[in-house]
Amino acid sequence: MPADYNGTWEMVSNDNFEDVMKAMDIDFATRKIAVHLKQTKVIVQNGDKFETKTLSTFRNYEVNFVIGEEFEEHTKALDNRIVKTLVTWDGDKLVCVQKGEKENRGWRQWIEGDLLHLEIHCLDKVCHQVFKKKN
Repeated sequence: MPADYNGTWEMVSNDNFEDVMKAMDIDFATRKIAVHLKQTKVIVQNGDKFETKTLSTFRNYEVNFVIGEEFEEHTKALDNRIVKTLVTWDGDKLVCVQKGEKENRGWRQWIEGDLLHLEIHCLDKVCHQVFKKKN
């Protein structure tokens, strides 16, 4: 049985986010704001169906998906592009591949205890974010 991602998760660390945003060609002003934000993730999981919200004082972002079904994602939270996104299971980890104008773009997400780990990658840059479960 895959992991249970349901809950509200509050950011506790955000390492190397600016380098990943640079690789995505995010503008200077947006990077300087985004790197200091403390995000909250709200995840509702029903089997392989996910409803996710990333909340912050700067911008909120919502993406819903079904594991194994490719969809068009509007990445307006950061770079306002459209990418083809596919999320799959790798054991208890979620693995996302985003196809668009940038190579090696996507993320991996997993749970250890009451911590949610998120690795975001683009080109050769990797960001590691950690969130603590609130409820």
